[in-house]
Amino acid sequence: MKISEVIKNIRLELNLSQEGLARELHVGFTSVNRWENNKAKPNPIARHALAELCKRNCLRQDWIESLEQIN
Repeated sequence: MKISEVIKNIRLELNLSQEGLARELHVGFTSVNRWENNKAKPNPIARHALAELCKRNCLRQDWIESLEQIN
């Protein structure tokens, strides 16, 4: 699964808009939009924040692993 799909799935599972996810991660809306449209990848700080958000909300382990394995 592409990282863009993982990020979108996380957002949908948490029932958040792109703006809502951006607020949770302390990034701009455009960052989330670019990640989901496969125009950019989250930086290490944003990846860590996403992984922690998944852990706090007991989301799928394979999504967390995907975030941790981005090159």
